[in-house]
Amino acid sequence: MSTENRKQVRDFLVSRRGKVTPQQAGLQYYGGNRRVPGLRREEVAMLAGLSVDYYARIEKGNISGVSETVLHSISDALQLDEAERTYLFDLARTANAGHRTPRREPARRVRPAVQRILDGMAATPALVRNGRLDILAANPLGRALFAPVFESPTAAPGQAPNHARFGFLDPKAHDFHPDWNLSANTNVAILRTEAGRDPYNKDLTDLIGELSTRSEDFRTRWADQNVRLHRTGTKAFRHPVVGVVTVDFEAMELSADAGLTLTAYSPEPASPSAEALALLGSWTMTASHAGESA
Repeated sequence: MSTENRKQVRDFLVSRRGKVTPQQAGLQYYGGNRRVPGLRREEVAMLAGLSVDYYARIEKGNISGVSETVLHSISDALQLDEAERTYLFDLARTANAGHRTPRREPARRVRPAVQRILDGMAATPALVRNGRLDILAANPLGRALFAPVFESPTAAPGQAPNHARFGFLDPKAHDFHPDWNLSANTNVAILRTEAGRDPYNKDLTDLIGELSTRSEDFRTRWADQNVRLHRTGTKAFRHPVVGVVTVDFEAMELSADAGLTLTAYSPEPASPSAEALALLGSWTMTASHAGESA
């Protein structure tokens, strides 16, 4: 069990304990001063049915050998959501491995069949990303919708555009994302979730190190210990050509390609966003034809 793994366990459990109030946990609270904003360590132990000493040992990062039953009890006591439970179990899996056991090597490019599927979704912006938020492939409308990311100077020649690097290192991200704070929090939560799932991925740890060094906004959010399973939801973008576009998204893991996720974006039918995307598609097709004729 590595020192880094112990630190991750300790920081995560302490942060989650601080988010649950006695009232939320169903404990009687008589007021007065409390030295911690959330639950005390002994209160978590009581709620989880553990001795205070045993829970204290776990919270200090000694999670190796802890049973799934105990992990579930702690998760219930801390009222962890699905993403948080998954992260805690991933940390335990790493601790129990006893040595550096990497996951299946992440795919670095998409297969031709996947690209054909993307291209066949002509009226739907779609892209494929990996766990560290590199965009490895997109269809023409997806590339057009995310043009500020693809054109950002944060994507060096020969380097895949990266959502997090764009979001934290390119000032234009604040224009592209009307709710930049939400986008920034989401990117960090996805990266932390991936770091728990694949802790020995050097490309991922290098990106986290780079962003931690270059962005105070990233460092602050990284310290919050938040995680997220990014599967479905609604996003808004302020596109430089067609204005604000609001779309629902569905993210689907590619089971045959380790670590890759296909995300498709769809506006409400007959909405201003649908009209904006149709205009963007027409503009993209016209620009493409002009390029072919040049």
